[in-house]
Amino acid sequence: MPVVARFYGILIKMYFSQSEHGVPHFHAIYGEFNAVFAIETLEMLEGDLPVRCQRLVKEWATLCQKELLDMWNRQEFRQLPGLE
Repeated sequence: MPVVARFYGILIKMYFSQSEHGVPHFHAIYGEFNAVFAIETLEMLEGDLPVRCQRLVKEWATLCQKELLDMWNRQEFRQLPGLE
């Protein structure tokens, strides 16, 4: 699963496999914590990410939402900037 972005110790990853199914989503990993976020709603679908990390991920995803959806639809990897 390629790393799409990194910031504050958080890795954002996305599967780029034609077998991937379900709603468009990405994975956020912070240490031993993992979560899955819907791209269109930015809702955390599953996982156990700390609240502060959830806020940072949603802030980042709001800025990159269009690019994330485009990557999902095209199944093309692109590195995105993290939060500053």
